[in-house]
Amino acid sequence: MSDYDVIIGLEVHVELKTQSKLFCSCSAAFGAAPNSQTCPVCLGLPGVLPVLNQQAIELAVRSALALNCQVRPFSKFDRKQYFYPDLPKAYQISQYDQPLAEYGWVTIRGADGMKKIGIRRIHVEEDAGKLNHMGIRLGDASGSLVDLNRAGVPLIEIVSEPDLRSPEEARLYLTELRAVLSYLDVSDLRMEEGSMRCDANVSLRPRDWTGSLEDLPRVEIKNVNSIRNVQRGIEYEVERQRELLSRGERIVKETRGFDDQTGRTYSQRSKEEANDYRYFPEPDLPPLVLDPSWINALKESLPALPDAIRASLVERGIPAKDAEVLVLDKDAYHYWQEAVRDFHDERLVTNWMLSDVARLINARGESFKTAVVRPQGLVELLTLIQQGTLSGRMAKEVLEAMFETGRDAKTLVKERGLAQITDQGAIQAVVEEVLSKNPSVVQDFLSGKEKALAFLVGQVMKATRGQAKPDLVNQLLRETIARDYQNA
Repeated sequence: MSDYDVIIGLEVHVELKTQSKLFCSCSAAFGAAPNSQTCPVCLGLPGVLPVLNQQAIELAVRSALALNCQVRPFSKFDRKQYFYPDLPKAYQISQYDQPLAEYGWVTIRGADGMKKIGIRRIHVEEDAGKLNHMGIRLGDASGSLVDLNRAGVPLIEIVSEPDLRSPEEARLYLTELRAVLSYLDVSDLRMEEGSMRCDANVSLRPRDWTGSLEDLPRVEIKNVNSIRNVQRGIEYEVERQRELLSRGERIVKETRGFDDQTGRTYSQRSKEEANDYRYFPEPDLPPLVLDPSWINALKESLPALPDAIRASLVERGIPAKDAEVLVLDKDAYHYWQEAVRDFHDERLVTNWMLSDVARLINARGESFKTAVVRPQGLVELLTLIQQGTLSGRMAKEVLEAMFETGRDAKTLVKERGLAQITDQGAIQAVVEEVLSKNPSVVQDFLSGKEKALAFLVGQVMKATRGQAKPDLVNQLLRETIARDYQNA
């Protein structure tokens, strides 16, 4: 691979979270019975006229602004013509030479530091329908059924510059892009439901190449349904092209699919060019003219976005690695925000959230948004630790019970008798008993073997069922040995 550079550009389609479709009043909700959310407009019947959805344009402009794009006050819609069974009009209303927005960027953070990835354009278009293949896999299907519920759902297509140089950078770009859009709440972003889809364009450039990137033979991997699979598909495609070039064969410019079972790409059709679609201005829609003051008002209303949140968390003392985990999961960040409003040890909240809470959430297939233990429940648990009622080990046990039962920490501690023993007299009695039963271990400690003390601490904790306060146990053991055994 030393003779080649990997060149990657991504086209990301994001369904906008509107109640109705882009050009009609049909519901845009996911999951309804096939073909139950259609009308003459989205079915493409003769004589109908599209009416533009204002909310879709607002969400598209907010997305473009958050991605540092220049929003055009003047843009227009075009007809992109092609025939496919899930496109009832035989054309898609999209934007071609005058898109909604251009010249943005996303910053990714990888092993080599920060890198800015350019966004060439963002345009608005309607979605096509969906083919449901009758079989486990497309190659085995006995037929296909057409569901047009999705036809006409509003999309934005975010087209990156070919600035990505590895499958890992592609993964980082998509992860950051999804995080930005999630804070805007412009889309569900559920790749498994198709509300965020990605096409990856992959080329290998010889190191001695002097031509334009546009002249490189480019392979497009179409409609990949998860960020992990985008990375896998690119990894396979890079290796496939490398092997072809090493044998002196040429790369065919084509569109390929990705099989997530085999991890391989497969040929679908030759790659279309813009002239194949015979674009022309949409005659049934006027140009889209936006008031600059309206654009500025939307910009002012944007929420805090990942870059600003990262900087804020690090400034507050959260380690950069932990801040990254919180930022990339909006639900986790909002969970954290709610918890630290009532519990001011932010590092302790972060540590518990990203270790034990996250582990239990993942084990139950939940998220921070749906977790049975809400931020107030975590705050109550951490308060019991801070007050000395629970040790860290005991708190872990209580947290697991909270997830299993849905009950609060105080109730569980009372019912199960899990409160930490802090009474010095009670612990002293156990300490003296443990020391009397382990004289040889006491002598080992007196001879300088610190590990012997750990054994004695363990014996006290065992005798108290783990409920004695560990630092008090340590203190009393040292004091008692110094007082009663030092000169024995």
